[in-house]
Amino acid sequence: MKTLLILRHAKSDWGNSQLSDHDRPLNHRGKYDAPRMGAWIKLQKMVPDLIISSTAERALTTAEMVALAADFEGELRTERKFYLAGPPTYVEILNELSDRYERVMVVGHNPGMEELVSLLTDSDRRMTTANVAVVELPIDSWGELTIFADGRLLHHWRPKELPT
Repeated sequence: MKTLLILRHAKSDWGNSQLSDHDRPLNHRGKYDAPRMGAWIKLQKMVPDLIISSTAERALTTAEMVALAADFEGELRTERKFYLAGPPTYVEILNELSDRYERVMVVGHNPGMEELVSLLTDSDRRMTTANVAVVELPIDSWGELTIFADGRLLHHWRPKELPT
């Protein structure tokens, strides 16, 4: 079994119209929610072995804040292809991973995050900002992963539902 944590980036700031979509930072709420999710992931003993994030500013900052709060000690990689990607792109990148990674987190954008959860688990979940879906995959090797993996949704965490 492999475990995939699917994290949608935290809330971003739309205040500067001069910035490209790729360069939008997190807003105040995003900067509050991201570390809370990291602390929750640590508390739940779900810290990943590897984090792969979209290169977009809002996604990468989310990944970094989650990693710090979770006491993540692994590698945080960036993947340009994750910017506004659909499920096949996530699967393509995950297929290339070493099998030494048992638990991996991907950080990206909607609608790709919702679609990935839906296809992997046959469960429709609304992935609002900073939501984490934890999916157990019936595979022994990342190379076996397909978008129809018959995974099981173990958890769907939302910042607003976490204890304060």
